[in-house]
Amino acid sequence: MTDAHPAAPHPAAPHPAASHPAAPDPAAPDRFPPGTRVRTYRHDPPHHTRLPRYARGKRGVVVEPEGPEELADISARGRGDAPVEQIYAVRFEARDLWGEGDHHVVLDLWESYLEEDPDDER
Repeated sequence: MTDAHPAAPHPAAPHPAASHPAAPDPAAPDRFPPGTRVRTYRHDPPHHTRLPRYARGKRGVVVEPEGPEELADISARGRGDAPVEQIYAVRFEARDLWGEGDHHVVLDLWESYLEEDPDDER
């Protein structure tokens, strides 16, 4: 059984962000300011994704925005309609990713991989 995010696209459908190929408005505030608790989507697309399997469905904290880039999930498939999204540095506790470890892991993740996680279960 696969845990899929409810908004995960059908395998034949484009990534949800693909309908918004314009660059983010530089005057707009970041969706996730530093310190925001987030959770990564739990999905297993049939195509390339830069969201590591070990980090899917996991909780983390935004460290800082890293700047906008084309969504690799789309551009790696050779499509010319890759949306530009903000990338965020997100810090995870190693024990939350692998069940052990006293250190942190920071991943650079595209905005569409993240959702706010207001539940404080830590």
